[in-house]
Amino acid sequence: MENNPTSDEDPKIPLLPVHHEDQIQRSQGFGSSLISIWTPKNAFILLGPLLCAVICVCVKLDDGPSSSTSRNMLGVLAWIFSWWITEAVPMPVTSMSPLFLFPLFGIASSDDVAQSYMDDVIALVLGSFILALAVEHYNIHRRLALNMTLLFCGEPLNPPVLLLGICGTSAFVSMWMHNVAAALMMMPVATGILQRFPTGSAQSPVVNKFCRAVVIGVTYSVAVGGMSTLTGTGVNLILVGMYKSYFPEADPISFNKWFLFGFPLALLIFIALWVMLCCFYCPRGSGQVLSAYLDKAHLRRELQMLGPMAFAEKMVLAVFSVLIVLWMTRSITDDIPGWAALFNGRAGDGTVSVMMATLLFIIPNKKQKGEKLMDWNKCKKLPWNIILLLGAGFAIADGVRTSGLTDILSKALDFLEEVPYLAIAPAVCLISGTITEFTSNNATTTLVIPLLIQITHSMHVHPLLLLVPGAIGAQFSFLLPTGTPSNVVGFSTGHIEIKDMIKLGIPLKIAGIAALSLLMPTLGAYVFGTNEPVN
Repeated sequence: MENNPTSDEDPKIPLLPVHHEDQIQRSQGFGSSLISIWTPKNAFILLGPLLCAVICVCVKLDDGPSSSTSRNMLGVLAWIFSWWITEAVPMPVTSMSPLFLFPLFGIASSDDVAQSYMDDVIALVLGSFILALAVEHYNIHRRLALNMTLLFCGEPLNPPVLLLGICGTSAFVSMWMHNVAAALMMMPVATGILQRFPTGSAQSPVVNKFCRAVVIGVTYSVAVGGMSTLTGTGVNLILVGMYKSYFPEADPISFNKWFLFGFPLALLIFIALWVMLCCFYCPRGSGQVLSAYLDKAHLRRELQMLGPMAFAEKMVLAVFSVLIVLWMTRSITDDIPGWAALFNGRAGDGTVSVMMATLLFIIPNKKQKGEKLMDWNKCKKLPWNIILLLGAGFAIADGVRTSGLTDILSKALDFLEEVPYLAIAPAVCLISGTITEFTSNNATTTLVIPLLIQITHSMHVHPLLLLVPGAIGAQFSFLLPTGTPSNVVGFSTGHIEIKDMIKLGIPLKIAGIAALSLLMPTLGAYVFGTNEPVN
């Protein structure tokens, strides 16, 4: 070994090289130092307050009494969305910026803004994430995936049926937890199955196509499955929170009510996705090629490695099942009010979500003495970024409404007032689905929903006739990896390219708009009562 001294051996040697100020100026010059500071990221940081300042100084919206507040809200929106889009500042930190920007610009008091970051919807998300962490900790999702895939892996191998099993499992898991978490859980299971196939030059075109089908199928299945339930994606929760905020006297969108509409819609889109995957990536005769590498023995070995189901897994599954039942029975019909009637409507979906999550910290896991199913150390992985983003969305919605900015921005969508009744859903869905390709689906929902609410007042139609297509359309981000984090999860595997996403994404987006156009004026009118306007 060499005996060169290191910083650990000689404390006099600095960790970083130290230069005299004169040496820096002589060797690099003062201008070079400024260039090193002026990085693109720092420029994007300054972009937010700069846009806000330009809007507040130069833009004139109207002559009403709230013109200055509306202008300030527009400037703050430009600040927040520029940081969200460029990610100049970490997304969770940007999501907290309304807490200081709204009071400083006279939009809302600090107490009013803070209340947006903790309501029943946030409680619903928090409890659901804790339960999802328990499912992940005890590998319940992996056991479920392997069992369902094993069920669909027949002999002889039928690739479309196997693909249905993998994608169906992904969609089912995504129904009960955030679609990003579902993608992170299911993608290793899917790629683990693909590891049985050869790679590189030894990979045949049939194998290559099937690998692409599995990865892109899981990627889009978690997005489609998340549309079914309120907890499946943050977009649905943003819609519910904003609707409750703008229309406090209206019947809220319960878990059960959304499921009655969202599940049939997601099922139609999922069937379209599976048919497209089979047509594009599963040519005739592919079963003979794939059966040489993939059989039930591989799946059984992975399942055996998990061992028998322990007490802890059974209890977590039982708690999750009870929670789903409580969600779906809180409010059933007008004639059958559900269990919430026992508490005079004071209990919400967030109430039972947190209550059932609390049980995980009480029930022992029977592995070690005194150890419970969950402890707080396991909750360090809680996605606070999603929770803060939801809170920011609710705060922005309140700010846009109270500042009067919705009255001004909604004029850009006035053409919707002339759209025929049956064309409202596809038109709104197309607008929202186009915007979501260039920014996150949560940000799209946060921006579009308040504008659509304002338009419903002048159109004299039920708000959900526009809001539901707007929220669903924001989830149709099928063309680019940056559309939603679950797309990034699939794209990062290396099995798919952007051309694969565009090839499947365009017809899938069209199929989604068609399904929504069919169900919104029919099933939607029954579930949400959109035949009557809400004042």
